[in-house]
Amino acid sequence: MKKVDTLRVSVTDRCNLRCVYCMPAAGVEHIGHAEVLRFEEIERVVRAGAAVGMTRVRLTGGEPLVRRGLEALVERLAGVAGVTDLALTTNGTLLAECAGRLKRAGLGRVTVSMDTLRPERFARLAGRPWLSRVMSGIVAAQEHELGPVKINVVVVPGENEDEAVDFARLAVRLDLEVRFIERMPIKSVNTSTRCGLPSDDYVPAAVLKQRIEAAVGEMAPVPDRDLSRPARVFTLPAGRGRIGFIAPMSEPFCQWCSRLRLTPDGKLRVCLAQDLELDLKGPLRRGATEDELIALFQRAVALKPEQDAACFTVRNRIMAQIGG
Repeated sequence: MKKVDTLRVSVTDRCNLRCVYCMPAAGVEHIGHAEVLRFEEIERVVRAGAAVGMTRVRLTGGEPLVRRGLEALVERLAGVAGVTDLALTTNGTLLAECAGRLKRAGLGRVTVSMDTLRPERFARLAGRPWLSRVMSGIVAAQEHELGPVKINVVVVPGENEDEAVDFARLAVRLDLEVRFIERMPIKSVNTSTRCGLPSDDYVPAAVLKQRIEAAVGEMAPVPDRDLSRPARVFTLPAGRGRIGFIAPMSEPFCQWCSRLRLTPDGKLRVCLAQDLELDLKGPLRRGATEDELIALFQRAVALKPEQDAACFTVRNRIMAQIGG
């Protein structure tokens, strides 16, 4: 059985941005507050996950920092035995004001989603003119040693693919890791028989790598890559900064996937690209024992699909409701 050691915990489906590939401009109908897992319930889930080998926990959303009192959850999870890597993925707009509190609560590191370095383009792609807030959040994360800080860039064809070199230079200037992500067809059902194979809806990672190397020189691959981690990472010739490529479309990595996902309403999702979910909230609120929760995790691991490439058949949720 493949190694499954990463639990992505979506703490909310709410977000203060409206990124074009993620959420409609008008937003979505939110999950009711009573249906969202409470912090103590999330802690119980994470403890059960740690008991079956979930050593890496990442808090996501929506935008996790819009969840009030998130530092209290971080403090709870930082104390879970077996969790060795506690991280947060955020859009960065609220990070500057809470980076210190998150660090003191026990957060290890952050990844910031930022798809452009141009203010006007940011406003169009994200639906808000808040690029300066994001940059301030990145600086605050570095100042409070929430690192290594990573930047996730979803490459949208015809929108931001021309900024690859600019992001590489940012990685050098700030000495951080920029990861380019091929856009996935998560919004609609893919009825093609060529699931996971190239289409015109994304920019292949190899194309971006070629552009960057043409501008800054040949990059060296980071040795001893763990295949269960989706990014192929390279060091830049300048000796500062790294570049990663996450290529689910052109270079699928499903056979090594090490992740489970917990949705805000308490469903344990076994694959990002499929709707197969196990309910944890119901058992939790009916008084399930730790052994019963562990058994649900074991079942979820057993249900992870054996496939070389994802067939994107998501029907019941958009990306903001899954947690990425």
